[in-house]
Amino acid sequence: MTDASHPGLAACPGCVATPRDAADVAPQASRLALSLPGIHCQACISGVEKALNAHPGVTSARVNLTLKRAMIDADPDVAAADLIPVLEGAGYEAHELDLSAISATATSKAGRELLLRLAVAGFASMNVMLLSVSVWSGASDATRDMFHWISAAITLPAIAFSAQPFFRNAWSALSVGRLNMDVPIVLAIVLALVTSLWETMLSGEHAYFDAALTLTFFLLAGRYLDHRTRAVARSAAEELTALEVPRAFRIEAGVPQERAVSDLAIGDLVLVRPGGRMPVDGIVVDGQSEIDRSLLTGETVPVFAGIDTAVSAGEVNLTGPLTVRATAVGTDTSLHRMADLVAIAESGRSRYTSLADSAAKLYAPGVHILSALSFLGWYLWSGDLRVALNIAAAVLIITCPCALGLAVPAVTTAASGRLFRKGMLIKHATALERLAEVDTVVFDKTGTLTAGTPELVNLSDHSPSHLAIALALAEGSAHPLSRAISDAARAAGVTAARVSDITEVPGYGTEGLWQGLRVRLGRAAWVGGGQSDRTAAWLAVGADAPVPFVFADALRPGAAEAVAALQASGKRVWLMSGDTTPAVQALADRLGIADWLAETLPQDKAAKVQQMAQDGARVLMVGDGLNDTGALAAAHVSISPASALDAARVASDIVLLGQDLEPIAEACGTARKATRRIRENFRIATVYNVIAVPLAVAGLATPLIAALAMSLSSITVSLNALRLR
Repeated sequence: MTDASHPGLAACPGCVATPRDAADVAPQASRLALSLPGIHCQACISGVEKALNAHPGVTSARVNLTLKRAMIDADPDVAAADLIPVLEGAGYEAHELDLSAISATATSKAGRELLLRLAVAGFASMNVMLLSVSVWSGASDATRDMFHWISAAITLPAIAFSAQPFFRNAWSALSVGRLNMDVPIVLAIVLALVTSLWETMLSGEHAYFDAALTLTFFLLAGRYLDHRTRAVARSAAEELTALEVPRAFRIEAGVPQERAVSDLAIGDLVLVRPGGRMPVDGIVVDGQSEIDRSLLTGETVPVFAGIDTAVSAGEVNLTGPLTVRATAVGTDTSLHRMADLVAIAESGRSRYTSLADSAAKLYAPGVHILSALSFLGWYLWSGDLRVALNIAAAVLIITCPCALGLAVPAVTTAASGRLFRKGMLIKHATALERLAEVDTVVFDKTGTLTAGTPELVNLSDHSPSHLAIALALAEGSAHPLSRAISDAARAAGVTAARVSDITEVPGYGTEGLWQGLRVRLGRAAWVGGGQSDRTAAWLAVGADAPVPFVFADALRPGAAEAVAALQASGKRVWLMSGDTTPAVQALADRLGIADWLAETLPQDKAAKVQQMAQDGARVLMVGDGLNDTGALAAAHVSISPASALDAARVASDIVLLGQDLEPIAEACGTARKATRRIRENFRIATVYNVIAVPLAVAGLATPLIAALAMSLSSITVSLNALRLR
């Protein structure tokens, strides 16, 4: 019902989402997927990709850290089974992944396992602490030895169960000659156990079973906090393919027959009924209707579709039956190629190096060297292996990266709780760090800054008789503009006129008879209306000149406030939409946004965001539609409203739970505060090490004192994080 008089060819919303050369190569290559449950940092991503890309026949390999998954393009004769030994040889656990059968319970299962190990470590440490109190209180000789042996009986199985994540990761690294953060953790735990057993067997006064358990407990607490903040959602690419229609009506010998979409071939004639979603890319060969492209292109008003109009998979047929000749089916459709675009963008964003990874890069080798030098120095000086081993254990324990491990998840959890109360759900572990770096904010229009529904803006310009006739005709249609007229007229107390023989003409509008006169409500060209630079439906009553009903997108609550607050904080704000130029310009002027782009296809949005990143901008993308998923995944950080399409929500890092956009500006401020707290925590951990390490190296801290000092640093870090609340 726009003023456009001509049906134009439909723009293919995803047909260039994949570059031409990539599309040409796809049929000769195979796509493989591997699950990588053990990866957890940037070094893992680099190691996996290096090992895979070095294998003959592998064209490219990309690792998605959030999903713990590798996507590999390889020659047809390369199988997933050939690549698993390659990764195992490099120290990474790998399993073949069936993308059609993703387990939705994997994340919750991992969380339950971590929580169970944490509970066992906590319960065991409390019991061993109680036994230690008796020793500290003066128990000696046989009584002391008995308490030590009981502590050993509790500690050894508890450690064997609870510390398995650290043992597995450390072994994976050591088996291929590399180090990671879990290696010093395991060494500290093992040395504490060995020295404690040695002391117990020699009837020594001190055993450090409680130190080993305390270490394990705090480290598991950090790992669990990290798990809680990392909401591993299903891939946005999988959500996109979920939109594909599973069955369609193929015309066989002139009769529509229901068939699986996988059975369709290029050249088939497919009947798409009103309300149905296009199962293929194709060309309309019969019928006329209007097509809703809002999910794919962001266009707010349905477009006319007649013979020779190009349509794309995922678009919705609104008003009349269409017969479409398929030009692309299955994995070759624009919708499926858009899924590939999103998967590639997700993989690129997963390469972000977190503050914790940056801080820990040199930590592991430094700790090992310091502990080894302490052991060697004390052994050469004293000649006592027992003393040297105790001091080496104390150094490892006191430098154990517990505070470092808690520095980020403790802050992230506190900040996430604060933002959740404001109506924002943080999905990704590094989202807050990335949000704090944002200097450019890109908004989608339809469904994001606006409510995505048309709103009649010139109701008062019309006479009562025109309103009554328009209401009667509008209620004979399910078109979005008709519903907007009906809602506005009913709210104003208008009563529908007596209009008979109401008929909807697919693609054009609604007509009927009023007092013997032909009345029409619809497109300008159909009713003889004039030109309008705004969305409009025209009413013609008999031979009278048609009058326009003008519409605008209703602003989303808090949209103006959010844009103003972001601009006031020094951020550059962009508006990018697939909607028409007049509609986008009008909204940009209304909100005071100087930079805007209209009529952008999905790949255009993603390319623009990537170009901004190449120019040094840190982009926050806010969008809700299928056409936004590529840009959401490509942005430095992204936000989607809870009302967004599933594909957009899972492609984003943060979900806005309410309708109000105002919390977005506050979230940026909270993210900056959270990053400051993280850096403060790193400084706390550094100051702690500067003070504690010399004491341990000098032999002034037993492993037990080292464990208590380590616990104190962890508690300090956690309390600092809680200041965010």
